[in-house]
Amino acid sequence: MSIYTPDETTLHNLESEIEATSPRPHHSAMLEIANRICTGCTFHYALNRGGWYRSGGVVAADGTRIAEDLGTWAKAELKACGDDMHELVERYDDSGLLVTRHSGRTHYLVASYGPSPADFLQLEVEELQEVLDRELINPDAPPDDVQELIEPLQPSQLEAQPVAAPRYRFRRLLDMRQTVARVSTADGRNAGFARLLSEWAHSSAASRGHFSDHWIVALREHQDRYRNPVISASLVSRQARTLKPFQWNLELSGVDMLKQLQAFDRAAGYPSAWYFHLVGGTFTPPGIAYAVARDLESGFSYLPDTEAVLVKGWAAAPYSV
Repeated sequence: MSIYTPDETTLHNLESEIEATSPRPHHSAMLEIANRICTGCTFHYALNRGGWYRSGGVVAADGTRIAEDLGTWAKAELKACGDDMHELVERYDDSGLLVTRHSGRTHYLVASYGPSPADFLQLEVEELQEVLDRELINPDAPPDDVQELIEPLQPSQLEAQPVAAPRYRFRRLLDMRQTVARVSTADGRNAGFARLLSEWAHSSAASRGHFSDHWIVALREHQDRYRNPVISASLVSRQARTLKPFQWNLELSGVDMLKQLQAFDRAAGYPSAWYFHLVGGTFTPPGIAYAVARDLESGFSYLPDTEAVLVKGWAAAPYSV
């Protein structure tokens, strides 16, 4: 069991206070709220991931709000037009109505509570800003049905000018120990996640900080073809933006290989980083691991025993997360 299991009241308070706070640089207010409400935990800002958006609503050219949700509004308007799409297009063709979108990025905060790699909480908070997206109807390519009105093939796009101030939206608070169990049992293909955490615990990387000091976990939930829930996990390095891919060739071995591995580890800030970026990231190509395994078979001993065990195990049964 974790030292901290939030109840519904705590989660409600956390959500309410975060969403009532305006985003600020460095997100110090959000951190203060998390550390005050989640007593016994010390959260640290990990990273953010952006570049995504959600559909928004409908506004008039002067900024007057027409609808909060485009899909709901469009379906209601179509019904009001007797399900006649041509009438709906004619009604709003010259209306000047505009569609918005919510541009977003997700902030990740982590708080370790024990020595095991999965002993940490991960708080995820979205930062959203509503901006202009497109004209409701493109006169050069009017929609044929309501779905094309909501997601046009040829939108008449606009400059993404802000419609509202940025805001926080609470996403979830995860106890990663519990999450690992859910991911590992949901789908056999996710067994690699638990394997990686076990390898971390027995590697030299564990001596240089907690797993959450270096990685966050990105979860996806979807349904399989039988409509059963499936949870998949991928890892995101907290150092990814400062790391560079290996400069590697097929002839690299021995001392030259060691220099490459050590340089990568120094840049990442912990030993065995090159190996965990093989399994959990994209910076280490599989050829590196196979080349190191061949070196080990040839008698080279430039790796610590713990790291050599990892490489031999991976070469015998490759996997990724």
